[in-house]
Amino acid sequence: MRQLIIFQSPWGWMGIVESSKGIQTIVLPKRSKRAVESELIEQLNEPLPRGESTRLEAARCQLLDYFAGKRQTFDVPLDLSQGTTFQRQVWRVLLRVPYGKLRSYQWIAARVGGPQYARAVGNAVGANPIPIVIPCHRIVAQDARLGGFSGGLPMKRKLLSLEGTLTQLQGSLA
Repeated sequence: MRQLIIFQSPWGWMGIVESSKGIQTIVLPKRSKRAVESELIEQLNEPLPRGESTRLEAARCQLLDYFAGKRQTFDVPLDLSQGTTFQRQVWRVLLRVPYGKLRSYQWIAARVGGPQYARAVGNAVGANPIPIVIPCHRIVAQDARLGGFSGGLPMKRKLLSLEGTLTQLQGSLA
C-alpha cells in the first residue's frame, strides 16, 4: 500500500510517496499544494493515499534539512521498483555522486556499459522518480553546460547553487 504526504518547504510545496519498500516518489517544489496534487494524480494514476509514517516524516525532515544547508546525504530506504533494470542501474550510480560534485552523462554511461549509452543514461536520469535524494541534478553535459532537468533548469540552478557547484559550470549560468 502506498502513502503520501504533501508539505510546504522553504522552496515551495512538495510531495513524497512511499510504498511498503521505501520512498517511491518525490515531487520537487511547486508554487501550490494543488500543483503537487495534480502531479501526483498524474503519476500515481489512483486516488491520493494520504497518511503519516515514520519513514515519510524522516524523508520530509531530511529534505527540509537539505534545503536549510544542514544535510548532504539521505538515509531513507528507497523503492526503485517502478524503473526498468537499466533505469535502476543508472539511479544506483547517481546515488554515488556526492554532494558538492558534478558528473557528466558520459561518466554515468561509462559505469553502466560504455559511452554508447550516454543518450539512454540521459533518459534514465530524466525518469528519476526520487529527485534530490537520487541526485540527478548533479549530472551535467560533458562540456560543463547545465544539461537538462525534469524539474526545470531554474530548479537545477537553485539546487546546484545550494551545493556550491553552479560556479563550476561553463559561464555559471549555462
